[in-house]
Amino acid sequence: MKVLCLNGSPREHSCTYTALREVADALEKNGIETEFAWVGNQPVAGCIACGKCAGKGRCIFDDKVNEILEHLDEYDGILVGSPVYYAGPSGQVQAFLDRLFYCGGSRMKGKVGAAVVSCRRGGASAAFDRLNKYFTICSMNVIGSQYWNQVHGSCPEDVKKDEEGLQTMRTLGENMAWALKNRKAGIEAGIEAPEYEAKIHTSFIR
Repeated sequence: MKVLCLNGSPREHSCTYTALREVADALEKNGIETEFAWVGNQPVAGCIACGKCAGKGRCIFDDKVNEILEHLDEYDGILVGSPVYYAGPSGQVQAFLDRLFYCGGSRMKGKVGAAVVSCRRGGASAAFDRLNKYFTICSMNVIGSQYWNQVHGSCPEDVKKDEEGLQTMRTLGENMAWALKNRKAGIEAGIEAPEYEAKIHTSFIR
C-alpha cells in the first residue's frame, strides 16, 4: 500500500512539510509506504477547459501532473498539504489538483484522501474545506482526525511546538492507515466495489 503526499508549499521543507511528515511517519509505522511530491515551487498552469484530456487521461500541459497520472494506479491514498493564503490553499496546489482530478478523477474512486493545512493564524478551516472537495466529488473515502487537520506556526520550529496540531496529524495517519488496511482486507475478501449509476447532470436553467 502506498500514499502520495503532495506538498503544495513554495518552500519544500516548510510548515506544510512538517505536518505532512508527521502524518507520513504514522503511516510508515503502520507499514504504509509514502511518496512525497513537491509542487509548490514552480508556476503551475491552470485548466483551460480544452477537453483534450478526454479519453487520453493526460493533460496537454506536460508537467508533473502527467507524471503523477502515469503512476496514479500505484497509489491507494492521496494526502494533500498546503499553506493557507487568503483563507485558501496555495494557487499552485489548486491549479495542480484541478487538472489532476479532471484528468484522473474516474481513477480516484475508492481511494482514501486527506488534506492538511498550515497557517499562521486564521483561514485554516476554509482552506481545508476547499481541498476536501476534490475528494468528495470523486467518490473517495475522506479521512478525518480528532480535529480539523491543521497546524499553526510561522516556521517549522513553531509547528513543532503545536502539540495539539501534531497530535492531530498523528491521529490522521493512524486513521488513514486503518482505512487502507480495511480497504485491502475487503479487496482480498472479494468484496466488490460499488456499481455506480450513469451520471445525471441537472440543468438548472430549464
